[in-house]
Amino acid sequence: MATKAIFSEVKSNGLGYWSTLGLLGLVVLGGVWAFTYMHHHGHYVTGMNNQVVWGMPHVFAIFLIVAASGAANIATIGTVFGKTIYQPLGRLSAFLAGSLLVGGLIVLLLDLGSIGHVIEMAKGALNFKSIFAWNMLLYSGFIAIIAVYLWTMMDRRKTAKSLYKPVGIANMVWRFLLTMGTGSIFGFLVARQYYDAAILAPLFIVSSYVFGTAIYTLVLMTSFKMTGRQLGDSVLNRLRYTLAIFIVLVLFFELTRHLTNLYATEHHGVEAYILSGDSKFTTMFWYGQVLLGSLVPLFLIWCRFLKNNRTALFLASSLAIVGGFFQLYVILIGGQSFPLILFPNADVSSSYFDGVSNAYSATTAEILLGLGGVALSLILVVVGMKIFRLLPVTLADANVDPHHK
Repeated sequence: MATKAIFSEVKSNGLGYWSTLGLLGLVVLGGVWAFTYMHHHGHYVTGMNNQVVWGMPHVFAIFLIVAASGAANIATIGTVFGKTIYQPLGRLSAFLAGSLLVGGLIVLLLDLGSIGHVIEMAKGALNFKSIFAWNMLLYSGFIAIIAVYLWTMMDRRKTAKSLYKPVGIANMVWRFLLTMGTGSIFGFLVARQYYDAAILAPLFIVSSYVFGTAIYTLVLMTSFKMTGRQLGDSVLNRLRYTLAIFIVLVLFFELTRHLTNLYATEHHGVEAYILSGDSKFTTMFWYGQVLLGSLVPLFLIWCRFLKNNRTALFLASSLAIVGGFFQLYVILIGGQSFPLILFPNADVSSSYFDGVSNAYSATTAEILLGLGGVALSLILVVVGMKIFRLLPVTLADANVDPHHK
């Protein structure tokens, strides 16, 4: 029979804790150097150009933002749907979501190059005809909801207990809008053949669940291992099969999207470019996203010989993250690399990139900036575990599973 969860902060000040912070701090310093370098020299030192204007930093940023929405889903299951076994996971879920969002937004802001661009953006009036303007409200609103959500879960005086479920519902609805807005940036961008599909909005929603669940699983397993806390199979199996369901849904939406595009003659060119071309995007899609990022994790999860195998779950979650990164790279960079169709049903020839695939190769500075955002998110989580009571003392089966005997 399940018992009420008791939470505590991480009390260890050992070598492992400070080594983790130190290693992540070095990666953040690499991101700071990358920003300084690009700020001083300009964007010409990156792989981005007039044709590919969204590069590797945007892949990292959007991955973190989308993953933030999915990470908060663990708390939603416990709050909104009343699943008792998920409720002790809510604090870490919400805090991880906020940390991932902060890391992603930092990468987006620093990728603007000059800090003056950030200031001008903050001073300017919002254009409500732009989905980018709406996303600024959605991102800031999400952080505010997460803060209130954590208060309702951590308030010792129980004064916020009545707000627990309403705020959880608000969090769920806001996450839908946030992720849908991020996907709509591409879904309604008709100039790019690979973007022009409204199904990208629900695809991003489902993808967020894969990214967020995978990251949450890795953070939970690592933190409990390093702090010597007991983590039962019941919780891990819930996360395991939840991840598998979301991976299947992503494959379904991807299949639907590509079949729809193949039905429309105007999209045959870009579909051939991505699915059967000789570019790196074809390799990334089939071997990165589909094979390594989807089919192998599904095998590791559903194979009956690997039942309750924690190494298999850790590997499946890691590969799902890798597959998600490939997925966003193909969508963002691959979609921009395919030449714009300026004059449909006409042969275009000129000396200025018309009909030519746009080349892009990420530079070291771009990669370091993106990794710096990831490391910053993880530092926030590690420090948060030290300051706040985010982790349950135990997640043993007897304590969290109401059906455990």
